[in-house]
Amino acid sequence: MKNIFDPPVTAELISRINQLKPETPALWGKMTVDQMLAHCCVAYEMAFTNKHPKPNAFLRFLLKAFVKKGVVNEVPYSKNIRTAPAFIITERKNFEEEKARLITYLEHTLSLGRDHFEGKESLSFGPMTAQEWNNQFYKHLDHHLTQFGV
Repeated sequence: MKNIFDPPVTAELISRINQLKPETPALWGKMTVDQMLAHCCVAYEMAFTNKHPKPNAFLRFLLKAFVKKGVVNEVPYSKNIRTAPAFIITERKNFEEEKARLITYLEHTLSLGRDHFEGKESLSFGPMTAQEWNNQFYKHLDHHLTQFGV
């Protein structure tokens, strides 16, 4: 798994994002490229903002017990896997705004560095290691950039 806290890896991800165009088609799935960019921003919104509510204790238990491992391990996501409700983007978005927002989140993550994420609480999964945060961020973004051929 590549390390998002490594500047060349962040630069590579940004380069891939910059290859996208408003008309870039998906190789699989239902999202448009603007929706995908907004979808990818949700993981960062959950880490850096109060936009999304914390799941109740029962749901959080279920997420930690049955979902976390698949999100934070190093096994790539398969195509057309089920999306959590908070990540579903149904309306069209402004491509340039979402692209800029995602790049800003990547740069912010890099500037905070690995130490910032060690033990940082996830809304869904509770405290996570920096490696788990890395895997979550990198794996998700790589999956969707691959979905759009970059």
